[in-house]
Amino acid sequence: MADHARAGRLAKRIQHIVATALEQNKNHPGLKLVTVTDARVTGDLHDATVYYTVRGRSLDEEPDPAAAAEILNRIRGQVRKTVGEQLGVRFTPTITFELDTMPEFSAHMEQLLAKARARDEELAKLKESAVPAGDANPYKSDDED
Repeated sequence: MADHARAGRLAKRIQHIVATALEQNKNHPGLKLVTVTDARVTGDLHDATVYYTVRGRSLDEEPDPAAAAEILNRIRGQVRKTVGEQLGVRFTPTITFELDTMPEFSAHMEQLLAKARARDEELAKLKESAVPAGDANPYKSDDED
């Protein structure tokens, strides 16, 4: 039976260990631009997925997630060894790195919300100057006949 609380604690610990290991890895200068955002462990504690983002060297430069993915896949074994040494569990989970698309998704959602807010303001302005179509009292009564 899966212990989800233990898996969550293990995931947080793995996230911290991997982030520290990447920060201390001086061999690859491209890893300084990688930020570990989250980690998830399966219920059987055998597989761990580490999510990361990549930032550009400057504001003008675009990040290179393909190069970061290549470096991370190359050093995956070293990272797993470091995780195993620091975790102290019987079985060290396999480590898989996955690009975190949440920042791009949230930026897209913010753009959509800004469009919706602008449209709502536009409709509110139109509503202020709107007049009802037809008569003031659209219902016929017997008194008028």
